[in-house]
Amino acid sequence: MELLAPAGNFDKLVTAVHFGADAVYFAGKQFGLRAFAGNFSDEEIVKAMEFLHAHGKKGYVTLNIVAKDSDFQNIDPYLQLLVDAKVDGVIVSDVGVIYYLRKNFPALNVHVSTQANVNNSFSAKFFADMGVTRIVLAREMSVDEIALLRKNLPENVEIEAFVHGAMCISYSGRCLLSNYLTGRDSNRGACVQACRWQYTIREVGRKDELPIEEDERGTYILNSKDLCMIEHLQELEKAGVVSLKIEGRMKSDYYVASVVNAYRRALDKKNEMSLLQEELEKTSHRRYTTGFYFGSDDKEYLEDSMPVQTAEFVAKVVEDSHDDTVKIEMRNRFKKGDVLEILSPNDAFLKKIKIEKIVDGKGNEIDDCKRVQDIVTINCPYDLKAGDILRRDAK
Repeated sequence: MELLAPAGNFDKLVTAVHFGADAVYFAGKQFGLRAFAGNFSDEEIVKAMEFLHAHGKKGYVTLNIVAKDSDFQNIDPYLQLLVDAKVDGVIVSDVGVIYYLRKNFPALNVHVSTQANVNNSFSAKFFADMGVTRIVLAREMSVDEIALLRKNLPENVEIEAFVHGAMCISYSGRCLLSNYLTGRDSNRGACVQACRWQYTIREVGRKDELPIEEDERGTYILNSKDLCMIEHLQELEKAGVVSLKIEGRMKSDYYVASVVNAYRRALDKKNEMSLLQEELEKTSHRRYTTGFYFGSDDKEYLEDSMPVQTAEFVAKVVEDSHDDTVKIEMRNRFKKGDVLEILSPNDAFLKKIKIEKIVDGKGNEIDDCKRVQDIVTINCPYDLKAGDILRRDAK
């Protein structure tokens, strides 16, 4: 199965590839549903596809807004750019956009977005008849329902499904709450995640309000838990899923590295599942659920607390290690005597380094590294590669 990773910017795309993604999905500056991610300029889209293809990977570009007529007025140059850049697919939710693409840009492979809410075989066949090459299923489908859909779908149409990350409380992300409260339309890429805010309730006729308090940090009754299917990849494969999608174009570099690394190792059977589950606790997440995949077996879908993580990102390796040293870019303060853990797709994974020497960019030895993004050199007995990450237990 293909491991498909999110990339909110070019650095995250490189991170996803380094840690084992087979493909990456990302957005240009227009027509995507993550307007507040860094996203990719036209030049960066070309650069990204060149990088991905040079490494034997694929790249899919999101084009999944709910479109208005005005959106089509200046779309042709952008679509031609995607053709010329040789993107491997465009992720689309609007049937009008699909119609336009198939008629005017037939060279582009069309992937139906999860926003299109494909929940049944007849919807899937409708899109197959329109010439799409892949369907990203609605997150409300169970494994059994996916298997039935796969049985009734033409063989040349692939199935992609989400396996990890944040989930929207609304039906496959179709939500009006953000637009109603702030004027920012989630269906056009500007969701403010209003469902995550703190709320109160008030009885009709009363002026006082009652806070709905779940814990000391606030109220999160509209949150969903995070999806995690790392234990159930074989069930998805048996059901006919060919691409495993990780959510998170708004997430950090460290999140992309941690999650992609864990799922890559699960697919390659490199580590025990208990270790990989522990690994997924080390990056920011809400409590995990299998969502709708197993029907009523998992009833605890809503969340009642803020995200947590058991480790923090300290530094990123910027050059391959040599002579028992490694050059890193600092992201969180550390000092001599600290013990840092290695996050790597290679054999150094989970090894630990006790910091005995820190040398700054001017060649001076220092005891405390506290300037964010400083490039320093530390002692390192392991073979680390550019892109590897150092972290420590969260305080």
